[in-house]
Amino acid sequence: MIELQDVTIAYDRHPAVHHVCGSFAPGSLTAVIGPNGAGKSSLLQAIAGLRRISGGSLRLSGCRRADISYLPQLMVADDGFPISVMDVVQMGFWRRIGPFRPVTAAMRQAAVQALSTVGLDGFDDRIFGHLSAGQRQRVLFARVLVADSRVILLDEPFTAIDARTTKDLLDLVARWHGEGRTVIVILHDFEQVRRVFPHSLLLARELIAWGPTAEVLTAENLLAARAMSEAWDNEADLCRGAA
Repeated sequence: MIELQDVTIAYDRHPAVHHVCGSFAPGSLTAVIGPNGAGKSSLLQAIAGLRRISGGSLRLSGCRRADISYLPQLMVADDGFPISVMDVVQMGFWRRIGPFRPVTAAMRQAAVQALSTVGLDGFDDRIFGHLSAGQRQRVLFARVLVADSRVILLDEPFTAIDARTTKDLLDLVARWHGEGRTVIVILHDFEQVRRVFPHSLLLARELIAWGPTAEVLTAENLLAARAMSEAWDNEADLCRGAA
């Protein structure tokens, strides 16, 4: 269970996420949707422990931060930094072994299998920065695979990649859900959300709706999110509850 009680996340006391309450059930598959700048990434970063909340409480029941894998928005690769595909995938073991213990033969074999699962057989020694955007995203999904986390957070994982890669990676998301993992994904494609995700959280800095996707993605709720987005004032009064 991931429980949010009156959660506020603010920058210089201007809220990016404002007094959100609700919970992600264990084993749930949830799409986080909303306008640009709605606080979606800030919320996932807070769950991952990468961003401090300014007010309220965010409680993990039955898991630790080490049980969470977080995949940020599409990584921009540095061609001048010659890290191999295998090295990137094996970063998924770091929380288990730390930065100084060696990767075992069994772990390397698991990494090879993860690359095969995402359709990248034989890519072990290729330079990560030389891959296409879709290939890089497959590598990062392989890294999540080897981490074997109970909670998986994905921030816009299908942006700027082709339809085939998106389908393959969505199949992997469905597999994680079938294994009972809690998966939370930021998305913009509403048809994709309706087709694949049983639950949705519609955020526009404040919570608009949270629950079964069919009940969240209504015309009324989407209009409310849009209206709230258009009314945003970055020079508005500070949130008194924000630290």
